[in-house]
Amino acid sequence: MSGDLEQSFVQQLRENQNIIHKICRLYTSGEDAHKDLFQEITIQLWKAFPKFRGDSKFSTWAYRVALNTAITLYRKNTRSVATVDYKKQQFFISQDEYNFEEEEQLKLMYQAVYQLNDIEKALIFMYLEDKDYAEISETLGISEVNARVKMNRIKGKLRKILNP
Repeated sequence: MSGDLEQSFVQQLRENQNIIHKICRLYTSGEDAHKDLFQEITIQLWKAFPKFRGDSKFSTWAYRVALNTAITLYRKNTRSVATVDYKKQQFFISQDEYNFEEEEQLKLMYQAVYQLNDIEKALIFMYLEDKDYAEISETLGISEVNARVKMNRIKGKLRKILNP
């Protein structure tokens, strides 16, 4: 690959790496698994980058590649490798800037989201990232109407999980 293409890729990846980290957090438990998935997504993005035509935003394209990679690896790993329960994972931040109530609510939400299927996880993740239904439908390869219907069903499912 040419130097310009490589520089462009590195710049785009740098600007959009938070997307990848969030997807990694959603589909992994533990720092090592997170790093492995981040690396695998980066490799897949790099391999596919020469074919990126720019028909959509880089972030939309990266979402699609990252979600497909995460879902594929998640399905392979859940067949053969035991995962660490999310409850056992703790994140430490100094107390003066840490909101324990908010953290507890986030834990409950993540536990509920972990119970969703792969496509539902991807859809709720993008919704929570304030992506509009046009971008969600483009990224997931479904119609906007289908995305809205699925989102309403997911909201109902999460309500049942969080308020039994």
